[in-house]
Amino acid sequence: MDNDTLLGKAPIPRAVAAMAIPSVISSLVTVVYNMADTFFVGQTGDALQVAAVSLTNPIFILLMAFANMFGMGGSAIISVALGENNHQSVKKISSFISWASLVVGAAFAAVLLCFTAPILHLFGADASTFEFARGYTVYIAFGAPFVIWSAAASFVVRAEGASKEAMIGSMIGTIANIVLDPVFVSGLEQGAAGAAIATTIGNMLAALYYLWYFLKKSRRFSLAPKDALCGTHIAVRVCSAGFPTAIFSALMCVSTIVLNLILVTYGNAPVAAIGIVFKANMFITFLQMGLANGVQPIFGYSYGAGDIKRFTDTERFTKLCCFVVGLAATALYFFLRKPIIGLFVEDSGVITYGVQMLIAYMLSGPFIGFLFVNMNCMQSVGRALPATVLSVLRQGLLLIPLLYLLNAVFGLNGAVLGQSITDYVTIALSCVVWRRIRHGSEQHP
Repeated sequence: MDNDTLLGKAPIPRAVAAMAIPSVISSLVTVVYNMADTFFVGQTGDALQVAAVSLTNPIFILLMAFANMFGMGGSAIISVALGENNHQSVKKISSFISWASLVVGAAFAAVLLCFTAPILHLFGADASTFEFARGYTVYIAFGAPFVIWSAAASFVVRAEGASKEAMIGSMIGTIANIVLDPVFVSGLEQGAAGAAIATTIGNMLAALYYLWYFLKKSRRFSLAPKDALCGTHIAVRVCSAGFPTAIFSALMCVSTIVLNLILVTYGNAPVAAIGIVFKANMFITFLQMGLANGVQPIFGYSYGAGDIKRFTDTERFTKLCCFVVGLAATALYFFLRKPIIGLFVEDSGVITYGVQMLIAYMLSGPFIGFLFVNMNCMQSVGRALPATVLSVLRQGLLLIPLLYLLNAVFGLNGAVLGQSITDYVTIALSCVVWRRIRHGSEQHP
């Protein structure tokens, strides 16, 4: 079955499975990828190094914000262009995404290297964690262009219907990271800095794979600079379509900094614990995000082809899948919460904090997938603004004030409940907003 048939004509369960399963695997690979650094640094037995890696989480989140803007935005526009059989636009979009990722990554690296100290102090690093955090930051900076482009390229490749190839690229980077982490962290005694070195090398290898795919495998993509210089029209469409996902990640960076600054007043143990919880809870979140992102090309293709019934059927089936896997994953985490935290660190104080925080974070687990599916649907029909507003609410305008309020009223226990409360508010809002947009989009323009 060719990609056009898969996206436009295959039975919904078969199409969703073919697109979503590799995407879910890629997302879970990303989770393992993010967990690996914390896990191997935790094996050093030094809670301060674990705390340092937790403090630098916002850097990686911000890198992914740019990757998501270019990747998710480009994927949405490419899938619509494929539905319209507009292959010239696909060439321009793919080239723009590639070059924009590299340029932004280089600029990001320069900022990190020039302003390392003030950035880390802003993130909450103190005298005991600063040097560990600095070592991690410096090496991550060198890998910034590769982190952004390899992540963005995986979305672009998936938009063509090549979900398996997108998964392979993600797995290459993750396997390399997992293999190299113990070598650099423990073997060469580089600690937190070694974890960043392994991450950078893994992303370089993933970027090389996607470079090969663009040059040798794809018949539609381009890396030619002349295609990237396509004027502002393509750039604006890509960035506006990807902005909701980007602002989601960027504000996650801000809210993570705020939460770290709140927690550091209670000591470094809660900071270390929240870093572990944040990455462990990614399994529940990214499982459903992978489902939603995997079917996005079907949404875009169906909308571009004017097949609203296929669009709606795909949405309903995907939401059912998200609920089932979200509920199962949340139940698994509830019963195994202590062993899960214990995998990363042996410090009893950190484990105690971590178990309590994990319970608080996974309360929204069964339903968070609805938010991701609704946002992807909005982006696919060209309604990026409402999705952007929801992202801003979930990770910024609603969450950040709520963190301060709950901390002031209920202390540490209140602060860690902020994310789940915000999740439920934005899930409900997304259902209301998308229902109205869907009724207005039933007649394809």
